[in-house]
Amino acid sequence: MNILITGATSGIGEQLAIKYAKQGNTVIACGRNLEKLAELEKHTNIKTCQFDATDLKDIKQATLGFSAFDKVILNAGNCEYVDDARNFDSALFERVISVNLLAMGYCLEALLPKISAGGQLVLVSSSVTYLPLPRSEAYGASKAGVSYLAKSLAIDLNDVDVTLVHPGFVKTPLTDKNDFPMPMAVTATEAADYMIKGINKRRKEVHFPYRFTLILKALRILPLPLWLRLAKGLAR
Repeated sequence: MNILITGATSGIGEQLAIKYAKQGNTVIACGRNLEKLAELEKHTNIKTCQFDATDLKDIKQATLGFSAFDKVILNAGNCEYVDDARNFDSALFERVISVNLLAMGYCLEALLPKISAGGQLVLVSSSVTYLPLPRSEAYGASKAGVSYLAKSLAIDLNDVDVTLVHPGFVKTPLTDKNDFPMPMAVTATEAADYMIKGINKRRKEVHFPYRFTLILKALRILPLPLWLRLAKGLAR
């Protein structure tokens, strides 16, 4: 299979690229970091493609040489938190929305026509979308948009399967900056294993670790005012 993965230079994306390549697939690992891409190219079955996912022209130019993919995994993302909601930082909000949501649209325009009939599109969102959480105004809003986008595409795309991924906390260079506990966090290697298993089964939704995500899903039955009171307690 030919599999394109964005955000492949670190964390989950890097592990996905390595694991899929070891399974004998041809992997096109995409990212901005040329040094990390060069490291990935040392692995058998991995080709690389350098572009900025927030630049449509850059994506289209960089992928001109690729004609068909069996799977496209849109994994690239960013996470920044709003520390002072009263003094809202719109520049931070724009950065996160641009990388996590608008870039999805650019990648879809450039790459969706290249997915073979019967192929698969995978969008990586987050379990933050299950419930509103403290300081997550930007990150949560961007990932909620990704989840809705994936669900709509699953309705409108007739010859491509769509899989939506909702990870819990994953230990990556990005989350190493978090200054709060990350319950039931898994490693990037474990996250990639969860994802590959669900993606290969063509599940409509892949969520993990199950105990954590099922707890969040169960909490959604609470009345919103009650959850907001509980969440305010978490924020203190």
